[in-house]
Parts: sequence; structure tokens; C-alpha cells
Amino acid sequence: MSLLAESWSIAEAAEATGLTAHTLRYYERDGLLLGSVDRASSGHRRYTDQDLGWIRMVTRLRSTGMSIRDVRQYADLVRAGDGNEAERLDLLRAHRDRVRNELREVAAHLDAIEFKIELYEARVGSESSTTGSAEPQDGSPSDAGRLATRDEASVS
Repeated sequence: MSLLAESWSIAEAAEATGLTAHTLRYYERDGLLLGSVDRASSGHRRYTDQDLGWIRMVTRLRSTGMSIRDVRQYADLVRAGDGNEAERLDLLRAHRDRVRNELREVAAHLDAIEFKIELYEARVGSESSTTGSAEPQDGSPSDAGRLATRDEASVS
């Protein structure tokens, strides 16, 4: 389908958004879209570029952990029109704060993984000169001290 197309079939919309046709139907049925999707004379759904833009936003919200209930609430507010921007802002700020907290947690997990990789890389490089299998385990003084230092350095 060309970029100038006025409408998209459900298969084309699914391909364009990376969702399945089933998910698109679910979003429509569950009130996550801004309005009902137009239908061709054959009864088949026809999505507009505006529909696809909104679906991409819903996908971003869902991919970052926003609940269906909150997405529906956000869609309801947008559908209601002007006058509720403060409520929309509150909803999006709360979600942003949750996403930022999750990112911090994931970054801490990544630091621990990086630390383990460094341990193994050091081991592999000096493998021929050491004997035994003394490996600091997660939570051991060696790991804890190193991770605490990394955590303290990343706080600033």
C-alpha cells in the first residue's frame, strides 16, 4: 500500500503496526481506540493514518507496562475532548515515573550482569595460571563490595 493511501485493511494495519489482526480487533472491542474503525462497503475494517498513529501510541503505552485499564482511561479522556488535559497529564506523568523506576531497576540488573561478564573475561584470560574453581558468588564480599561501589558511582 502506498504512503498516500487513505485507508488500510486490517492485514495492512497489522503489518504497519507490528500487531496481529486479533490484537487490533481486541483494541477496538475493548475501547482502546479513539473511535470506531470505518468499514468498507464489504464490511471489512478500514484504518486511517490517524487510527494507526493512535494504535502506535497505545502500543507504546502497553509495551512500557501501562495497564489496559489505564490505556482505556486515557483513551476515554482523549475522546472526551478539551478540558481534561490536566487529568491526561497526571495519568501520563504517573506512567512515566513508573517507567523511569523500571529503567533504573533494569540498569542495576545490567550492571550486575556486566560485572559477572568482567569476572568471566578475567578468568578466561588467566585460566591457564589458576587452579580450582573459587568464584565469588552473588552476595559474597567480593561481589557485594564491587556492586556497592558501582551503585554508589551511579547514584550521582
